Amino acid sequence: PPAHSRSDWIGPPDKHSNLRPVIFHVPPEESPLERRLREARQEAQASNQQFWARHNRAFRQEKEEFIYSRLKAKGLEMRDETGQKATLNAEEMADFYKDFLSKNFRKHMQYNRDWYKRNFTITFLMGQVALARALRWLRWKKKNVE
Repeated sequence: PPAHSRSDWIGPPDKHSNLRPVIFHVPPEESPLERRLREARQEAQASNQQFWARHNRAFRQEKEEFIYSRLKAKGLEMRDETGQKATLNAEEMADFYKDFLSKNFRKHMQYNRDWYKRNFTITFLMGQVALARALRWLRWKKKNVE
């Protein structure tokens, strides 16, 4: 982002996690509380990027292995005679999706718990920052009125 920017910048989706990375704006006179909030947001983003990149990589790999094993069981190759990638029908893929979700249920539950904890912390810090800014503005206003 340009040096004069006063906003966070959001990039294109990451090719591994499919999440859009954020470049967080750092104000020149960032307070310690504002820094804690920004760092909490950065940690949450990094954690989400890491989880979803790992999850998506495992999903793609297991999906390919599932398709290969099902096609092999049917006596088919990964590509048909025209060179097109062979596919399975929706019902067969539903078996894979159900198994994948069941197998990763605990990981998703842990991710959700962590996500809620991080977001509660971020929301709490946002409230503190908003209150501190309001009090700073009121003190400034009072000083300039007198």
